[in-house]
Amino acid sequence: MFEQLEAVRARYYAITERLADPAVHADLKELQRLSKEQAQLRDLVQLYEAYRGAERGMAEARELADQERDPEMQAYARQEFDKQQAERDRLEGELKLALVPKDPTDDKDVIVEIRQGTGGDEAGLFAADLFRMYGRYAESRRWKVDLLSESPTERGGFKEVVFEIRGRGAYSRLKFENGVHRVQRVPETEAQGRIHTSTATVVVLPEAEEVDVAIDPERLKVDVYRSGGHGGQSVNTTDSAVRRLLSPARTNARNSRTRRRRRRC
Repeated sequence: MFEQLEAVRARYYAITERLADPAVHADLKELQRLSKEQAQLRDLVQLYEAYRGAERGMAEARELADQERDPEMQAYARQEFDKQQAERDRLEGELKLALVPKDPTDDKDVIVEIRQGTGGDEAGLFAADLFRMYGRYAESRRWKVDLLSESPTERGGFKEVVFEIRGRGAYSRLKFENGVHRVQRVPETEAQGRIHTSTATVVVLPEAEEVDVAIDPERLKVDVYRSGGHGGQSVNTTDSAVRRLLSPARTNARNSRTRRRRRRC
């Protein structure tokens, strides 16, 4: 474990040194890549540095206890040793958890969709409460919230609301909010004080990455249609509808060739 941590620490400081190079700042993509990698390693490196600091504190306390002849100083040194040892053990547990492989989508921004479920107007009000709750949580973590679409109800709730949350680790914090949420309470719409059960559905999706798609022209099938019947002079000569599709036959043939090549390898 500690060899891996030393490698991570060395990589972190190597990135820090590269970011200090003005030449890196001239390449925006490389600058963004290195800054992102540095941010991903920062917490782990800081945790490891704190662990090493606790070990140094233990060594200093042990040395003080061995050298001192004053009973009070020896007692103080033993207390300090126990304190640093407890801190080291706590940090070691956190380091083990931090080294567990993460979901590659954990650091992505998220799209959140909230829909009212059963419960009528009260369910719409509950959906609005959830929207405000997630918004305030995002603000507490200094994330940015952008409203994408909304379908409000007459009573101030939402039939549906979709918004984006942008910030480091947003998906890792919010992905477990997926599912049906339920509340039991006396709603504002209830005149007789009865408890109602209302639900709302929450969907949390990681933001999709932009990808470049290259389409081979040989895989395109183009169908051209012309109008028929009586009419003007260009009725039967003008391409009034053009449909372009990926040819399944060519696609399947290419996939078959790829599979054969893989089997030969």
